[in-house]
Formats: sequence, structure tokens, C-alpha cells
Amino acid sequence: MTVNVDVVHTVPVGLSRRTDVETLDDPPGNQGDPARRRRPPSRPTMKDIADRVGVSIKSVSRVLNGEGGVSPATAQRILDIASEVGFRRNDLARDLRRGHRTGTIGLALRRSSTRFYDDLIRGVEEIAEERGALVLTAGSRSAERERETLLALSSRRVDGLLVEPNGPDHSFLSAEQAMGTPVVFVDRPPSRLTADTILSDDFAGGRAATAHLVAHGHRRIGVIGALPDLHTVRERLRGHEAALAEAGIAPDERLVRLNRETADQAHAAAAELLAAVDPPTALFTLNNVCTIGAARALREAGRESRVALIGFDDFDLADLLTPPVTVVAHDVTEMGRQAARLLFARIDGYAEPPQRIVLPVELIARGSGEIEP
Repeated sequence: MTVNVDVVHTVPVGLSRRTDVETLDDPPGNQGDPARRRRPPSRPTMKDIADRVGVSIKSVSRVLNGEGGVSPATAQRILDIASEVGFRRNDLARDLRRGHRTGTIGLALRRSSTRFYDDLIRGVEEIAEERGALVLTAGSRSAERERETLLALSSRRVDGLLVEPNGPDHSFLSAEQAMGTPVVFVDRPPSRLTADTILSDDFAGGRAATAHLVAHGHRRIGVIGALPDLHTVRERLRGHEAALAEAGIAPDERLVRLNRETADQAHAAAAELLAAVDPPTALFTLNNVCTIGAARALREAGRESRVALIGFDDFDLADLLTPPVTVVAHDVTEMGRQAARLLFARIDGYAEPPQRIVLPVELIARGSGEIEP
């Protein structure tokens, strides 16, 4: 099970949170009247149950924690009253007092709206479910938000953190590591921090895609990708350039469009490349969002059967387009599984040096990548 959580912001010094709430049916002008305001009902406590039954709080605690020392009749009365008042035990506070785990792990992602993230979460949840653990997911769309998100998850005393890194500096997590919170990074390595990392072989994927296009006769290959400072973008571009060098083709910066983070931006970049005086005969897109934008531009220009296209990352319906899209695929669900397994191993006390696991990729030829110039 995955639960989305928001970052908790502290209240500035000198301000306080209101504990009173105004009734929704107060007429205008009465909301400021103390007589017209009420406090939210408080959660029932063990003392409330003890007072109702006429026993000590210790007796209530023994029954609710499954311990002995209380007569069956009294124990049943305690359970009946607890159910009647809606008592819920605070397992988190209890476990923290005892030094136990909380049974939760945190998962921080840059986004959560593509197949990549769906598959990654699925893999993490599979392993968490086997362990009876709860996954708390939170967004980290910027470096500042990432820091806030990870510190907020840590403040909730999660047993470990899974991070798809976004910011340029993760050294702030060293304090959490020192306090015993294991951290595993997924898809990209951390910056200024030593930690376990699960990656795909992005270099090999970029090299394979470009070599495939070269083998089909292409020498002018346009590249469209996201932020150039991302590890995945750098490695895929490095693999592309290595394949060009092996084929004796000089790289042409005029054919590269980076900093495209949305399908619309990738669409505009592809349209610009196709409209050039000497356009590329093939396109290599560095993620599935860019592939979708490029495919749309090719279709609008009527060149989807004349310009080759290979995308990194598979995506839904890629095999149903005309022509079906050739992709470099990696098993993102398995990446999530391996990251979660390693995290739980660390939680259980696995103390070997940090690992860097690189998972293989596969080029799936479907048709769009096999179009010749």
C-alpha cells in the first residue's frame, strides 16, 4: 500500500496554530464569538476507558496489548468499552518508546505520473507487502522540495528511505544515516553522499540505440532529452556519442536538444529539427515523455514512415502506433524490487559497504527504428 504525504511546515516563531474551529453553520459575524465556537472532539484515551470500567490504566494497557493479569470478565468489559468509544492504539508512539521499527519506508520521487513511476512504485510495493510494511510516497520536483520531503519523511521515523534523486547535494542525509536510517537511491546516484544505488545501464542503452540507427544507414541523428545535469541524460548521451565515434561520425551539436521536460517541449524540439535545412534522418529520444512528443511531431509533419525513431524507456501503446516505436527498455519494476530488497536488508542489519547495482537494458525493435534514410 502506498500513501501520499505532504511536507509538514513549521509555524514561524511568534505565531501559533488555532485549535478552535468555527461551526460551519455560524451566520456571518458570529464566528468571532467564543460561545459560537467549539473544539474538535479529542481522541479517547486509556484513562477514559479505565474511568468507565473502574480499573487502573495499567489494567487497560495489559488488555489492549494482549498481556495477562486481568480477569476474563474485566478484560471483556475493557474491550467492549474500547470499541464503544472508538479507541485506537497509537502504535507509532508505542514502538518509538520501545525503540521498535515503525513498519514504514519513505519513497521520494521527482514525479509520479508516468509509466516509469507506476512500474517503480509497483516493484517497491511488492517487496514492502511481503514485509508487511507501509510505503509513504512524496514528491520532490525541485532540489529545495526534495530536501524538505526527505527531512519530513525522516521526521516521521520511517525505517528507511528510497530516493529518486533530484538535487545537486544529498550530504544533508548523512546525519540520518548516522542515526541508523538506511538510504537507497534509485535510477540515479546521489551527490556528495555515499549510499546504495540501483541503476540501469544508461550508457549501454544510448550506445545500442545509436549503433542500431547507424547500422540502418543513418548519419544525421537528432537527440532530444531532459535536463543535461541528470545522470541518466548524461550517460545516455555519452553512449550516443560513443557509438558515433565508433562509426567515424563526428557529433553535431546542432542536432541535440536538451532541457525538454514535457511532451510539448519535446514536440517543439522535434518540429524544429525536422524543419531545418538539413534535417536529421533519425531521432533518438532520451526518455518516454520526449518520445511521445517526437512521435506527435513526426505524425503532424507526415514523416513518421520516413524518419526513424528510437526512444529510451518503453511506454504504453508504443507497439500500437504506426509504425510501432522501437525502444530501449529496462525493467523498472525489477529496479523497484531490488531497491526495496536492499533497503530492507539494511534495515535488518546488513552492514556490507554501499553497493552500486547496474541493471541491463534491452533494445526492442518494433519498426520505427528500422526505417532507412
